[in-house]
Amino acid sequence: MRIRILAICIVLISSSVFAQKKAKTLVTINKEKTSVADFKRIYEKNLDAIDNDEAKDVTKNLDLYINYKLKVKEAYRNKLDTLPSYKREIETYKNQLSAPYLKDTTFIDGLLKDAYFRTKNQIKAKHILIRINNNATPKDTLIAYNKIIGIRNRIVNGEDFEQVAKTSSEDNSAKDNPRTGRPGNGGNLGYFSAFNMVAPFEDAAYGTEIGNISMPFRTQFGYHIVKVDDIKPSKGEVEAAHILILDTTSVGKSKIDEVYNKLIVSNNFEELAKQYSEDRGSKSAGGKLGKFGIGRMVKPFEDAAFGLQEEGTYSKPFKTRFGWHIVKLIKKHPVKPFNELKKELRARIKRSSRMQMSEKAVINKLKAKYNIVEYEEAKQILENKNIRGITKDSLQNTLLSINNKNIKQEEFIKYIKNRRNKPLFLLFESFKDEEILKYYKENLVNTEPEYAYTLKEYEDGLLLFELMQQKIWTKSTKDTLGLQNYFTKHKANYKAAELSEIKGEVMNDYQNYLEENWIADLRRKAKIKVNKKQLKKLIKFYQNKK
Repeated sequence: MRIRILAICIVLISSSVFAQKKAKTLVTINKEKTSVADFKRIYEKNLDAIDNDEAKDVTKNLDLYINYKLKVKEAYRNKLDTLPSYKREIETYKNQLSAPYLKDTTFIDGLLKDAYFRTKNQIKAKHILIRINNNATPKDTLIAYNKIIGIRNRIVNGEDFEQVAKTSSEDNSAKDNPRTGRPGNGGNLGYFSAFNMVAPFEDAAYGTEIGNISMPFRTQFGYHIVKVDDIKPSKGEVEAAHILILDTTSVGKSKIDEVYNKLIVSNNFEELAKQYSEDRGSKSAGGKLGKFGIGRMVKPFEDAAFGLQEEGTYSKPFKTRFGWHIVKLIKKHPVKPFNELKKELRARIKRSSRMQMSEKAVINKLKAKYNIVEYEEAKQILENKNIRGITKDSLQNTLLSINNKNIKQEEFIKYIKNRRNKPLFLLFESFKDEEILKYYKENLVNTEPEYAYTLKEYEDGLLLFELMQQKIWTKSTKDTLGLQNYFTKHKANYKAAELSEIKGEVMNDYQNYLEENWIADLRRKAKIKVNKKQLKKLIKFYQNKK
């Protein structure tokens, strides 16, 4: 029933808030005017959904519209828009409805093109990391930045990147491990493509020319510099299976050789994987690992899998740090054309941190567009060590203003009350961004007509549902005497002798009866004036269109 009422509301809702001032009036209800253009928009919006001429009748549709407007006015008169349940639901809907407006579509299109290029082309790079906490103070941030700049200068002036990485990088994999004797990778990351690295790192790598060293950039791990060694067309993904013997010694080598010799004779990779593989995650599936691309597996495994040319062939035994393997190529998956891959890439972008970058792009545009003022004197509360304990009376100064909207210190204290994971200066920046988005969302009704129409439809629809619930549906179910009297009075219209036999049918008729009487009462109390001249023109207009 609720869905039905909301659907009716969408059919009948007025768009008068955007009507032209000089538009010709079709109907006036208690001084509120609806123009001919407004009514035409509503009427024509639903013509395709109407399947018979009687339902398309202009006069009948105008009567339905008047009834609808009277009900909505009654809901507002009864202050149903002040109900907590109504306010909660509208707020939830506003968040859903405004979500697309908080995404920078141009920015997302750019992300999509970048993601495809980086899917088609894999890059080989090495990096050096100086770690820094996300919540680091400006002082600590500057120290880390100066440190990475110093390292970069050493390499630019002639020192070897890998050797500097082994001694100075705070990525432990870059350093030699004296305990195990394992050499460090010197910052080498091998080849990778789209979505293999965090977005800022990927952006920096693909934005650096081969042989060059990037300027320092920051990720969630700290400050990096990256050197690009190569870029080449991607091999796409492969679907593979493997047999694993975990023992990395010569004993393990003997076992994998034995399995390999059996494989040459039987050519039954799946059965041998089930029997001999020590990879618990894949052995029951005949060693199948699913699809993977460059950067997903350790390099020796990756080289062996991508080195196989024919589907169904398998490698000779090879060793990784996990043990001895034989890998079988099941299927190659080359990179698809952009139009075929676009939907999948868009979904991956939405799931990634890149969407936060889209929202940040919107905020940056709004910052450039709005008049935003920070009040330095009021911001001094950030220096107060007991900031969360300041009394409300002392928090009434304006901390921030966005255009003509003033935001007091009190709002910031509410924002940080249960947020203790970041320093205050970062919390203030987050608070400012949130207030900018809030201001933007609050003003969407003034800047985006389609948003305003849809929101108004939903608001009035919810009110009408609540009003119908009170006036008709609840009343008809509780008023058993009234229902019985209605049945007795109209018994000739029904075949059954007892109300209990056809209660559902009678209930429906009784509700219609209550609604008709209620609308008649609303019409008696209202001042309704239809411009008959304009109505005749409208009827003639649609008759000529048939």
